[in-house]
Amino acid sequence: MATPPGLVLRIVIQMELTNQQIRICEEVVNAFESGMAGGYYGALTTNEDGPHGVHQISYGRSQTTEYGNLEELLTMYVTENGLYAAAISPYLPKIGVIPLWNDLHFLQLLKDAGKNDPIMKQTQDRFFRAKYFQPAIQWLDDNGFILPLSAVVVYDSYIQSGSILGFLRKRFPESVPVRGGQEKIWITEYTRTRDAWLRNHTSMLLRNSAYRTECLLQEIERNNWLLSKLPIEANGNFIYGI
Repeated sequence: MATPPGLVLRIVIQMELTNQQIRICEEVVNAFESGMAGGYYGALTTNEDGPHGVHQISYGRSQTTEYGNLEELLTMYVTENGLYAAAISPYLPKIGVIPLWNDLHFLQLLKDAGKNDPIMKQTQDRFFRAKYFQPAIQWLDDNGFILPLSAVVVYDSYIQSGSILGFLRKRFPESVPVRGGQEKIWITEYTRTRDAWLRNHTSMLLRNSAYRTECLLQEIERNNWLLSKLPIEANGNFIYGI
C-alpha cells in the first residue's frame, strides 16, 4: 500500500543486543561507578552532590543515591527478606527525609549487605536493570538508535545523570535518527559535548568523572560500534563481557 500524500513513512528498528553486549554495557558502567567490572555491590561513598550540595550516600554496583533511588533499592531488598533486612527496615522511612550519610551503623549495614548477602547482589542486578538499563534501551528504541556502542553511551548517561541531558542536546545540531539524523554523528557529538561539560564543571566530583567520556570517545575513535573490538579498557578494567 502506498504512503498517503503528505505523510512520511517512519520505520523504527529496535535495538537488539546479545547477552555479551548487555554484559559489556553493564561491566563498563560498573567499572566507571565502583571500579570493578563485575560490580562492587558493597561500594559506598558520601559526597556533597545531593540537593543544594548536601552530603548524600551513593551505594551499590552502579551507585544509586540517598536522595535518589536508594529507598527503592532497599525496599526491594527488605521485601526479599535479605540477611540484613530486619536491621535495614527501620531506616526505610528515614531515607531522603533525615540525613543518613553520617550514620555509621547504617553505612556498615549497607557495606555488609553488599559484601556478604547474595540476595543484595541479586536485588541490585534487578534494580539497576529495571531502573536505568531498560529505560535507557527504551529511549534508544524510541529515537531510532540500533548500535551497541550507543547503548553504552546512553546507559552511562542514565546512570550518572538519570537521563539524556536536554541542555546538552541543545549544544549540537544533529537530530536523532527518527528525525533524520545519523546515529554515529549524534552519539559522537553528545559524548563530546558531555565530555566538555564534565571537564569544565564547577563540581570537582563531576570534573573528575571525565574518565567516563574519555573512555567512550576512545571506543568511538576505535570505530567499536558493535562492541566487537575487545577488550575495552574502562577505569583500569579490561572488559570482555564473558
